[in-house]
Amino acid sequence: ILRQLELKKDMVACDFGSGSGGWAIPLAKILEDGRIYAIDILEEPLSALRSRAKLEKISNIDAVRADVEKGVSLLSESGDLVLMTNLLWQAENKKFILTEGRRILKNGGKILIVDWKPEAPLGPKERVSGEEIIKITEELGLKLEKEFDAGSYHYGLILVK
Repeated sequence: ILRQLELKKDMVACDFGSGSGGWAIPLAKILEDGRIYAIDILEEPLSALRSRAKLEKISNIDAVRADVEKGVSLLSESGDLVLMTNLLWQAENKKFILTEGRRILKNGGKILIVDWKPEAPLGPKERVSGEEIIKITEELGLKLEKEFDAGSYHYGLILVK
């Protein structure tokens, strides 16, 4: 999935709802001259991420405790990439999170969304369709660059500011 993004080694990325780093760790290895801000509401997975990064000698991840539904303390137009993976299905205010992702992005920056397919036989009961996300992001002035299957149970969207 990360190969779909045309990543450069010096990019700045922000992983909303990073958990223990399932995306942040592989991303940090690709963006070796860049920076990854791994943001999660819970301290426990962030602590696990810090330990794993230390163990793997990865020094370009900043683990940040924050609620993405209330705002993130990163500068506007400071990031090249925002990841929202398995996040929006559980969010109360999807539009706010997408607005916050857009705010952080530089012009030309991208948002990667991976979420549960509405028809997937496994996964959470609540879902958000790609069509619903595209509708919100169009209102925010984001352009759909790519829509793709992200496995049997997930869809993927790449949006550009």
